[in-house]
Amino acid sequence: MSRTTYRGTPKAGLYTRLSVDDGYVDRESNSITSQKQMLTQFAEYHGIEIVETYVDDGWSGTNFVEVR
Repeated sequence: MSRTTYRGTPKAGLYTRLSVDDGYVDRESNSITSQKQMLTQFAEYHGIEIVETYVDDGWSGTNFVEVR
């Protein structure tokens, strides 16, 4: 099996989520903020460029993507 060698900076999108079932609906929760901080630190440490951040704050996993 061959390995692929990437050139340039790896890119990634961050995805954070907190369900409405967890009790936060009106504002971005501390959990979302913490998730963003941890993911950003991980990306910076590993030289990964963050190209987009996606936040599902206050959505249940049972909601369809089209509704968001």
